[in-house]
Amino acid sequence: MPVIKPTCVRDLKLRVNIADVISRVVTLRKAGARMKGLCPFHNEKTPSFHVDPDKGFYKCFGCGQAGDVITFVRETEQLGFTEAVEAIGQRFSVEIEYEQGSGPSREERSLRQENFDIHELAAEHYHQTYRGDNPTGEYMRRYWIEERQFTPELAEEFKVGAAAPTDDGLGALLLKRKFSEAALRQCGLFYIRDHAALTLHSLRPRFRGRLMIPIRDHQGRVVAFTARQSDLTPQDDPAREAKYVNSPETPIFIKGNLLFNLDRARTAAKEGHPFVLVEGQLDALRCWSVGLKTAIAPQGTSITETQLVLLRRYHTQVECFFDSDTAGQKAALRFLPMALKAGLEVRFLSLGGQEKVDPDILFLQRGLAAYEELQKGSLSAMAYACQSLLPEPEKASAEQKSRASHGLLELVVAIESDVSRSEFLNEAATHLRITPSGLHTDFERFLSNRGQYTRKPEEAPLTPPANVADKDTPEFHLLMVCLHYESMGKPLATHLPHDWIDAGNIAGRLLNRFLSEFEQDNWPGKEHIGELLENPEEEALIATLLFDNPPFEDPLKVANEGLRLLRSRFYEPRLRQIELDLANYHADSNSDPISLLKDRSVIQRQLRQPLDLSAAV
Repeated sequence: MPVIKPTCVRDLKLRVNIADVISRVVTLRKAGARMKGLCPFHNEKTPSFHVDPDKGFYKCFGCGQAGDVITFVRETEQLGFTEAVEAIGQRFSVEIEYEQGSGPSREERSLRQENFDIHELAAEHYHQTYRGDNPTGEYMRRYWIEERQFTPELAEEFKVGAAAPTDDGLGALLLKRKFSEAALRQCGLFYIRDHAALTLHSLRPRFRGRLMIPIRDHQGRVVAFTARQSDLTPQDDPAREAKYVNSPETPIFIKGNLLFNLDRARTAAKEGHPFVLVEGQLDALRCWSVGLKTAIAPQGTSITETQLVLLRRYHTQVECFFDSDTAGQKAALRFLPMALKAGLEVRFLSLGGQEKVDPDILFLQRGLAAYEELQKGSLSAMAYACQSLLPEPEKASAEQKSRASHGLLELVVAIESDVSRSEFLNEAATHLRITPSGLHTDFERFLSNRGQYTRKPEEAPLTPPANVADKDTPEFHLLMVCLHYESMGKPLATHLPHDWIDAGNIAGRLLNRFLSEFEQDNWPGKEHIGELLENPEEEALIATLLFDNPPFEDPLKVANEGLRLLRSRFYEPRLRQIELDLANYHADSNSDPISLLKDRSVIQRQLRQPLDLSAAV
């Protein structure tokens, strides 16, 4: 694969604000000159993830992860270096330049990026069919506006599309754009036999005669489609009877890893404006159409822990509004323990005694006022669970209450905080009309039977990542001097022999490498230091060192002390061995006492020599 020019990488880092990239994944808030939010690399309840837009680095003070804009995209999207640079360049309109002046061919590009490009083209293709002067477009517009009673503006905003009942030319378009065979087989838009040669004839469209709703990831990229059945869906469609068909899972679309409309809803969710979790994509679109901008939906499957962890990055409050039938109630009870475990604050929207409430119909008929009424009658997580497990506690027998309380204990055990557990148990006791002390006793017995005799702290100490260097070594301090006081690099390189440095640790290896660059007058400057780094561990350490200002005011003093410590560490063990050999000398010894005494004298003279860089700086 062609190599991206180092000058292009430098230009990318200078032109792209790291906060703009990270805010697509993490909700960032101002904290002085920096910004902070919940770390995307580990589960936390208090923000410890900091971003410094001026320096172009991020660092989590909880798990130790650190890096620059490219590192962040690589880690959060599981991309290689080239893929990450290409992805950032595409999003922020930065042209990527390659060695020998030519970019990669379609065959050389990453399959992942090709999949994104294919889906963007497909979304535009289906949308133009929907808008076009053709039978499919006319039918779908009529269905959208008259039957579903959505506005044309909503279709434009979400790029709603239409797939013709016969081959509509999408395959021909993608072949003309020279996408690779692997990407066309992986994208999920076609049925292709495993061993069939890839031709226009072998690209059988997966979606025909259906309304097409693009599914976007949390960064707003089209990754799949939901296809709604219509009267145009042909009889030979393998999924003819399915009302909704989603794209199959692909390298860029895993159903359990994303939520429909999260890319838009996350910008509106804040204190007092919780996420509203509904069951289907059209429910979420209806919410959006009436002004409820925080609605999200899973992708036709049960909610997953991954989706909830993703949700919590942006906001902790969620209102659950599932259909009020039995299936909706079961879905809510499956969702509840995972939400509590993820640390989400959950409430359930309900209209009380109505047998079945469909969010789509409700908001269509009554608009945003319906949401305000729902909020008035909303139930806490524990109230909803109690009502579901024991609808009439005043008429329940002791055995019925016992069974219901056991079901609640299964929910409470998912909560990490002891304080929250206690509060939930007290609330449950009130709803079930039993004594709080009895329920607490049952819970302790429940924990004992599960082997949970001790509770883990709510925020267990994190194991330091492997890329964190020992901050007490002289190499670490001298590395910081080189990075923050670059004028001292050349004097240090002149006065510090390489064999004094311990290259067995990451700070020592980097110090050795950097001093060589200073010595040869090849130091690129800390703004362009990436070309000297060889692996993610080195990138993370340098990002950590550059993120904070040095914890000292006199770099010369630190440098002199570092030199003294390194010299002592190098010579003193040798001096001790000489003293030992002299003390144990006997006639059969291999060592020559005269040589030992000379060596001792040389080392002692070395250790007495003053080390001061003042004259060289």
